Amino acid sequence: MTEPASIPETAMPAVERRLVVEPGVGARVAAIAEPVIEGLGYQLVRIKISAEAGCTVQIMAERPDGTMLIEDCEAISKALSPVMDVTDPVQRAYRLEISSPGIDRPLVRQSDFERYTGHLVKIEMAVPHDGRKRFRGALQGIEDGLVRVTRDDVKEHKGAQEPDVALPLADIASANLILTNELIAESMRRGRDAEREQLEDAGVLPPPPPHAKKAREMRGKAKPHKLKTAQKPLPQNTKAHRLAADAKRRAGPSDPHEGE
Repeated sequence: MTEPASIPETAMPAVERRLVVEPGVGARVAAIAEPVIEGLGYQLVRIKISAEAGCTVQIMAERPDGTMLIEDCEAISKALSPVMDVTDPVQRAYRLEISSPGIDRPLVRQSDFERYTGHLVKIEMAVPHDGRKRFRGALQGIEDGLVRVTRDDVKEHKGAQEPDVALPLADIASANLILTNELIAESMRRGRDAEREQLEDAGVLPPPPPHAKKAREMRGKAKPHKLKTAQKPLPQNTKAHRLAADAKRRAGPSDPHEGE
């Protein structure tokens, strides 16, 4: 079996720093794993340490274009395992697992929040915002360090919170996409493009004509349409409505001929 080649150095863009990071042991693992992963031409997404199988250290990584193949996971595991054995950041027996971020992936870089504008997200804050730590809704991008979300769980009543919120990126503990049909379709398209490019680079498939290559690049840059939030009609049977109706009945008709 031929070993998967790392991403060519000429194809490596400057690595964008993660802005949503792990605390504690996860941070120690990230400090060791990130230079190795970046040296192979990949990007670290997240470190997750769980009690599964005693102790599992899950390392999510991806290519700069957001894709990740099985061969990529194998290449990272082969390079990272001996480094982890020597440095021993976990200081106990553990199972190392290299994986792709998955379709409902974490969002950790500013470009992630830009790339997935329009998709549904769930966000947990390290610091409460307007008395809340959990938010869910349509991602509307990021501007000046603020992640904008149109919440889909706002109730329509007097005094309700506004649906549009701006969450400080520096205060976000975790942010993940929510699985939808649109997100699955986009992920499948990116996976097909990545596999085809790999076969083209290996010479198995001929290189695409210029117009097809340009179309593929444009698809990679395209953002989904922003989700339209349905405007529900205000309820007509609230306590205020009932009190007003009762007061009107008690007052009687204002016109002596009314009701005749």
